[in-house]
This record gives sequence, C-alpha cells and structure tokens, in this order.
Amino acid sequence: MMSSGYVCGCDVGSTFGKAAVMDMDGNLVGTATIRSKIDPEETSALAIGEALSQVEGISSAEALDYIVGTGYGRARIPVADENISEISCHAMGVHTVNPAVRTIIDIGGQDIKGISLDDKGSVKNFAMNDKCAAGTGRFFENMSRVFEMDLTSFSELSLRSVEPCPISSQCGIFAETEVISLFSKKKDPADVAAGIQVSVARRCITLLKSAGIQQEVTMTGGCAKNKGLQKRLEGLLGFDMVDLDVDPQLMGAIGACEFARRRAAKAAEMVS
Repeated sequence: MMSSGYVCGCDVGSTFGKAAVMDMDGNLVGTATIRSKIDPEETSALAIGEALSQVEGISSAEALDYIVGTGYGRARIPVADENISEISCHAMGVHTVNPAVRTIIDIGGQDIKGISLDDKGSVKNFAMNDKCAAGTGRFFENMSRVFEMDLTSFSELSLRSVEPCPISSQCGIFAETEVISLFSKKKDPADVAAGIQVSVARRCITLLKSAGIQQEVTMTGGCAKNKGLQKRLEGLLGFDMVDLDVDPQLMGAIGACEFARRRAAKAAEMVS
C-alpha cells in the first residue's frame, strides 16, 4: 500500500477520547477531543474521524501509515496497529512538546499518575493512585456541581481565596459531604474551593515524590487547565511548573502519535 505520509495516535480515556495526526516530519496537522461514549470503539472512531477532517486528502483511518492506541480503552481500537500504555504515551507526548520536562503529574478522569522521565522521553519511574476517585477529573466535576458552576468558574473562584478551608476527607464521597457542611457554616465559597485544590495538590505531591521529582515539572490531562490547582501545586513545590504550548489534554494522543511516526519511519527504512 502506498504511504499517505501521515500517522495517528488515539487516546481513549474514561471521560474523553483524544486523537492526534502527524505528518512524517513530526508536524501536528489534526487533533480532536470528544466526550467518551460507552463503547470505546465508537469513541476512537469519532475522535480519529474528527482529527482526520482537518487533514486534506485523508478521508479514512485505513489510509494512515500507522496508528497507535493508548488509554484505558486502547485494546478496543480496531484500527490501531499497536497499543502502548498511557504512562509511556504521556511521557513521550510531553517530551515531544517540551524535551526539558523531567516530571509529569497526569490527572485523568479516574486516576492520578506521577511520572518521572529521562532525557529521551522514556519512563524512569511512576506512581499511580487508582483506588479512589478523590482528586481525579470526575472528582472535580462532582465538586463543581456542588458549587453549581462549571469547572472553569470553579477554578477561577478558588484563585480568589484568602484563607483556604482545610478539607480532611480523602474519600470523594466524604469530601463532598464535608464541603456541604462547610457551606452550611457560611464559609466563603472561594475558601472552600481553594481548600479542595489544596487537598488534591497534596495528594499529587505524594505521588510525585514517589515517582521522583525532577525539574522541570508539568501537568497533563484535562485538569492541567485548572489554574487553581496549578497555583496550589506550585506553592507546595516551591517553584513554577512548565506550561505546555499544546493542549495538555492531548499529551497521551500526541505521544501515541510520535510512537506511530517512529514505527512508520522504521518500516520505511527497512523497505528502502
């Protein structure tokens, strides 16, 4: 089959499906982020289709030179030539965007990961919290509903805090009950929101320490857009985190895409 000159990475997460398309020079030419469907196959098809709609001359996934799947639904991406763990793909995605980064905190819909990587983008060590939803994307969505606002407004509210309220509960359900109790005591909503951010930031720092904190540090996943959380993380770290130039929610898909590009390049070399 004739080469199209394009490859794809697809990250099927529990909350969002992401896809990225690159040319063989490593240029990002198409991306997509959609809400995950119940069926991972449908999620991958829709995400890849949306990314491909931005690429002239490519109408179907079958025309791509190589596709790598990642995320919790990676085994259910029918068009994928290979599946690679989301930990490796986030590391490679960040390395592709900013090679100076050595530590990642990735907050997904259902888990949190601390990842330490080397100067080639390979994973040196990682720590993962996947036993409880507290601190994950789902947790933040639930908290924002308690505040009756969207995630962006919740984050902005927390930035206005003067004195964050302590949130002691480590369980997502109990934390929600604690927040409602604080409201009943007429605590400032900004301080309650900031208290939630501090609680999650401390959980993230524990994972980062387990993985091994090296500067530079960045955040990936949808929660990387939460500036209130970033502020509290930077306060605990004692230095500023790296802001990525590309949407941090796409890092897994971009890493998968870079792996696909390398596989396609290697295959082309073998043929020639």
